[in-house]
Amino acid sequence: MDPRPTVLVVGAATRDIDDADPRGWRLGGGVSYASMAAARMGAKVRALIGVEAEAGGASELDVLRAAGVDVRLVPLERGPVFHNLQTDEGRVQMLHQSSDPVPAAALPDDWRATPTVMLTPVAAELGLDWATALPHDTFVALAWQGLLRYLKAGTPVTGLPLTVSALVARADVLALSAEDATVDSPQLRDLLREGQRLLLTHGEYGSAELQLSNGRIHGHVMPPLPRREPIDTTGAGDVFFASWLIARSLHPDLARPGDARALAAASAMASLSLTISSLVDLPDQGDLCDVLVKLRDRQLR
Repeated sequence: MDPRPTVLVVGAATRDIDDADPRGWRLGGGVSYASMAAARMGAKVRALIGVEAEAGGASELDVLRAAGVDVRLVPLERGPVFHNLQTDEGRVQMLHQSSDPVPAAALPDDWRATPTVMLTPVAAELGLDWATALPHDTFVALAWQGLLRYLKAGTPVTGLPLTVSALVARADVLALSAEDATVDSPQLRDLLREGQRLLLTHGEYGSAELQLSNGRIHGHVMPPLPRREPIDTTGAGDVFFASWLIARSLHPDLARPGDARALAAASAMASLSLTISSLVDLPDQGDLCDVLVKLRDRQLR
């Protein structure tokens, strides 16, 4: 019996415009980066990936398979196409094409009992049908920011106010970038349900793990481990989220209240991912251990 924790990752793969690639694009999206990061962290990974015809033949899918990811594709007539531009003010994301839904009905019957499911929408392609598609005892992690984007082809992607849908309410943990939390959103304690966690990333300022308990927000913060000058921030949030989830799955004691070690592991993996420009080169457990050992030794000096 395989002792590794099993995680199912769901979402649509993106085609990210890249003039340096002979195809003119490279495969991306939360489902791609999170699946690879989870596999590199040592998990048994199942990936249900929505793809249009062109993305369905991407070499990156073979890289995922070679990493041990069990890939099953959901054909889409249209998949999301983005152009990610790095500017002095941060990343600007342009939408070239939106996505068809990835329906919950596409989930294979033999995958429905997967104990941990990571839903990684990038263009609101996961609808409310996913809120009731999984058993009640499934631990559901949701990349909330993928539901909070105003999408119009040919224009920059902009954020929408935080809202609680049935899918958001179903999730046990939510992930969100600070840049996706718009100023006109309600306060977090009015959005989270009791016991629900929120992972919040904020670029060079680090990250936070928050939880609503007894009507109050509790949590801890983590700086980048270490700070790095980014080459490309694409996928860093997905790597962070998957790494946090798998660290807790591999070592259940990290799920105890007040334990920040999973957050530290996620911060270190996300920091490492800033130095690469595609999911093919994502860091692994060995890279993570090297960083954490160096950080420990530096603190002991």
